[in-house]
Amino acid sequence: MQTHAQKLAAAPGPHVRLTYLEAIMQAQIEEMERDERVILMGEDISVYGGDKLVERFGKNRIWHMPISENSFTGVGIGAAINGLRPIVDLTIASFVYLASDQIINQASKLRYMTGGQIDVPIVIRSCMYAMGSKAAQHADRPYSFFMNVPGLKIICPTSPADIKGLMKSAIRDGDPVLVFEDTRLWPLKGDVSTDPERLIPIGKADVKREGKDVTLIAIAGAIRPTMEAADALAKDGISVEVIDPRTLKPLDHEAFKTSVAKTRRLVIVENAHPVCNVGSEIAAVMVEEAFDLLKRPILRLSAPDIHVPFSPALEKDFYPTKDHIMAAVRRLL
Repeated sequence: MQTHAQKLAAAPGPHVRLTYLEAIMQAQIEEMERDERVILMGEDISVYGGDKLVERFGKNRIWHMPISENSFTGVGIGAAINGLRPIVDLTIASFVYLASDQIINQASKLRYMTGGQIDVPIVIRSCMYAMGSKAAQHADRPYSFFMNVPGLKIICPTSPADIKGLMKSAIRDGDPVLVFEDTRLWPLKGDVSTDPERLIPIGKADVKREGKDVTLIAIAGAIRPTMEAADALAKDGISVEVIDPRTLKPLDHEAFKTSVAKTRRLVIVENAHPVCNVGSEIAAVMVEEAFDLLKRPILRLSAPDIHVPFSPALEKDFYPTKDHIMAAVRRLL
């Protein structure tokens, strides 16, 4: 079975090498050129890679907003209701909490409460910091907070090709889509299709590395230590299959089951706090629907249940590391 990266490399048509952040910007440029209803609003747009967008589309399509996340998210929802397709850039993921009333009580519910009469085609971007002493109020991973909300879609891919394809799908979707980007992935480079119609469907996971002994599901920035661990374990003859869910809501449970049917063992790695996180949901569904596939208990690796520290010394080992992942895999063998 080919991985998504292998399929993309084999696919006809030109490709260009981009960073993860450049792929996001390219997706927005292509969609804004394709559809004049697509607008971008947010704070610090130029600071976080949006210079080309500002230069190309100007103030009619790029709206610089004050530091009032709940207010301008509401403006974006109103714009979506009235026919535009806004991309709302909330910058730092912890700021999504401030906009949560608009996202949960308005964006996620209006289609349901109006019997399908109102669509809310809005995309809400935010970035998650893992290192750099951003401290507790700027370093959360709130995606699991929103997984509990019906009516929302959530994407969190880990490669430049995937973020471009999924970002374009999100912009074209008729429902609210939250995009969580891990800043440790922003500089990551990869081959990205130049075809403006190459989309990646929301809700499909991708096997990043094939293996037969243990399945590792890695969320967002956890993909980097996970791949490093898989490389190191391979030298010892341990074959690990690595899956990137790419979409957190809806989760591709069938892809997880297919992998576990082969490996019979599962480790889930993420940088969020442990209570009610993505790993919790995957593990619960796996136990309910595919318990007979498992030879050993499911293991979850995550950040501890404390707020993210400011101290670089404490922050260094706060998230799952390559060594933590290798130790978890060995426990299951």
